[in-house]
Amino acid sequence: MTLTINSEIYASLLAKYQPKVIKTDAENETAIALAEELAHRLNKTSEESALLELLIALIEKYEDETYPMGDSSPHSLLLHLMEVRGLKQADLVGILGSSGVTSEVIHGKREISQSQAKALGDFFKVEPGLFI
Repeated sequence: MTLTINSEIYASLLAKYQPKVIKTDAENETAIALAEELAHRLNKTSEESALLELLIALIEKYEDETYPMGDSSPHSLLLHLMEVRGLKQADLVGILGSSGVTSEVIHGKREISQSQAKALGDFFKVEPGLFI
């Protein structure tokens, strides 16, 4: 289904937020904050949805170029995200389950389940499929 966009309203949104190619981590954080705000907005307009889609494309382009993941495994991605955010194993117990399960996941002795992947995706604000 294609949404109809009012070009005047969309132009107004573009003028207000001025999305552009992201070149720094600070610009990326600003774009992420706006994308999160739009993503959680109830009753989004077609124009807001289009802006959100544009922001996501810009964020993904920046992050793919700045933080290439290559052929990383779900386990190495989890360890990387934990390191970047300064998290310890105990910080993920509420997300992964018990401390025993969390330990097994962190040490690569247990695969990440689909429900855990969804919870990790929500927590780290990334696509859950990266953990499967």
